Amino acid sequence: MKPALNVAITGAAGQIGYALAFRVASGAMLGADQPVNLHLLEITPALSALQGVVMELTDCAFPTLNKVIATDDAKVAFRDCHAALLVGARPRGPGMERKDLLLANAQIFSAQGKALNEVADRNVRVLVVGNPANTNALIARANARDLNPANFTAMTRLDHNRALAQLAEKTGTHVTAIRKMTIWGNHSATQYPDISHTVVNGKARSPSSIRSGLKRASFRSCSSAARRSSKRAVPRPPPPPPPLQSTTFMTGSTVRPTVTG
Repeated sequence: MKPALNVAITGAAGQIGYALAFRVASGAMLGADQPVNLHLLEITPALSALQGVVMELTDCAFPTLNKVIATDDAKVAFRDCHAALLVGARPRGPGMERKDLLLANAQIFSAQGKALNEVADRNVRVLVVGNPANTNALIARANARDLNPANFTAMTRLDHNRALAQLAEKTGTHVTAIRKMTIWGNHSATQYPDISHTVVNGKARSPSSIRSGLKRASFRSCSSAARRSSKRAVPRPPPPPPPLQSTTFMTGSTVRPTVTG
């Protein structure tokens, strides 16, 4: 049997980390013949939830799962790890862009980069999932000066898939017919889908022709929506709110008015 590989997952009690743990433990990531040791990292308040994940992994009795380590110490989680999936990050709150999380996540990923640099296997592969993924990957890599920078990558596949799907729809083709689609920037409002080198159905098409098709399709879509909306009856304004009612309550010898409604 092959020697077990150490795979670290941060934010392992979260929804994404939880799903990943079982896929990795079952052999879906590294193969059905590759034993793995799972190193699960969480923040201290989530350790009890993480223990629940460990119990579920144990119940599954995966043939490829050798052992599980659950910890809130990055140096313990990353020690001798061969792969690190950096999922845990500060979540985005209401009205926040992902760039707004940069400062908080910079502290998280700089610390994790330093821990990887200190204790991880010298050929560790690092995948950053927590957003803004590209910037977080750069921060982690910059703090792991002794590791191979080529072994750090960010997961922007979802954005790439979205760009493929939209381009396929606008050009009347299938996603399998599109090649050389490029995504620049973070998973945020500053992202730039690059069609400069895109090939559709094996033929290179100029960016201007693709952009023209996109503009025409978008214009037709907007125009159709405008025509449909113009035929609808103008909605009546909502009725005015009911008038405020004045009531009173007695406190000692003083009568104070309150307003309800």
